Amino acid sequence: MKTMIRPLFSGSPYRSWAYALLGAAMSLPPLIVALFATPSQWAAGPRAVAFGLLLCAVLVVMGAPRAARRGCVRLANRLLGTGLPTPPADPSKPSAARWVDRLRTSAYLAAHLAVGAAVTAVACLSVFAAVVFPSVWLSGGGQVASFGWTVPVERGWQGLWTAVVCAGCLVLSGYVAFGGAAALRLLGAPLLGHRPAERLAAAEERLDLLARRNRLAQELHDSIGHTLTASTIQAAVAGELMDRDPQAARRALSSIEETSRAAMDDLDHVLGVLREGKSPTAPQRTLADLGPLTEGVRRTGAGLRVETSGDLAQVPASVSREAYRIVQEGLTNALRHSGTAGISLRVAARDGWLEVELVNPLDSTVPGRPFRPAGERGHGLTGITERVRLLRGEVSAGRTDGQEGTHWRLAARIPLRSAP
Repeated sequence: MKTMIRPLFSGSPYRSWAYALLGAAMSLPPLIVALFATPSQWAAGPRAVAFGLLLCAVLVVMGAPRAARRGCVRLANRLLGTGLPTPPADPSKPSAARWVDRLRTSAYLAAHLAVGAAVTAVACLSVFAAVVFPSVWLSGGGQVASFGWTVPVERGWQGLWTAVVCAGCLVLSGYVAFGGAAALRLLGAPLLGHRPAERLAAAEERLDLLARRNRLAQELHDSIGHTLTASTIQAAVAGELMDRDPQAARRALSSIEETSRAAMDDLDHVLGVLREGKSPTAPQRTLADLGPLTEGVRRTGAGLRVETSGDLAQVPASVSREAYRIVQEGLTNALRHSGTAGISLRVAARDGWLEVELVNPLDSTVPGRPFRPAGERGHGLTGITERVRLLRGEVSAGRTDGQEGTHWRLAARIPLRSAP
């Protein structure tokens, strides 16, 4: 007995009742529409057929919107505890396949409405019986007449059976809700679950989300890495100039504050996007933002020479964004390995290509910036290579020996238009 009653005190029957009551409430509008739309002058047989057809048509209309399917899945997962996958927001499949899913949604809605109405009716009758029979017994006995049945209720201990009926009706209402929920769970998988086309669309959405997150993580690495490198160098410069040139030291410290705040803004934005799983809304930096980037490098005390040619404003947006990140990462590496020595940056758009060339001297005496072994590649250079190759470009990086010493040269060529 305890095993039968214990589940009724959990939250499951109440969620099942709520789901059934929602289905019963949703059944009223289509029933009313079909009832009033059926011609009243027809005979009983044709009128019943017309009523059934109109009811089916209303259910198809209710299940046609894509939001209806998503709402059914969310409600079933929340109130019934199912694990149905959320339908893709924009499934790339033929319209005929979409109509199959809409009809499946309509079929589930019909089942939900029918089961909900049945469970609600049985639960209401059970609660009614559980209240009426003990009330008549406690009031001294009498007759209980309903639906053509008459049940005598004796007074005294002879009517004690009404308490058993009361408990049985309450248990019945709970298990009817369990049964309705179980039936709808069984129908949820075939009617609301993913078909092969939807599984493919959902997998593509998941891949797009992972790609966006990976891109954000890569951009965060570039931005924070550049800021930390520039701030470290500016802090070292401020320490050296604190006694000799306090004004210059204060300017370096102010620059550290500005760049750190900008990096915190980037960090907050990216982390917020990653937590919410939404697409970024803030504008991404492009080659038009090279000025603030190079000025920030110059504020570290580095000698930076910049040469641009061609109309950079006409560079495609995707190429311009990636080129900015390439320049940012290249300048970060240059600051790490050349200190404040001369750095040369050339950005040119010509003959259908965008060319980025960055040359900086290698200085093994810079504290904290040892040479990397020839076979070892850092994450920054790997990221640059991935960006360029995704745009079907060419990239090369390595040491060059000349009369002026050893330099590091990074060169990237990106086509301005995709190859046919």
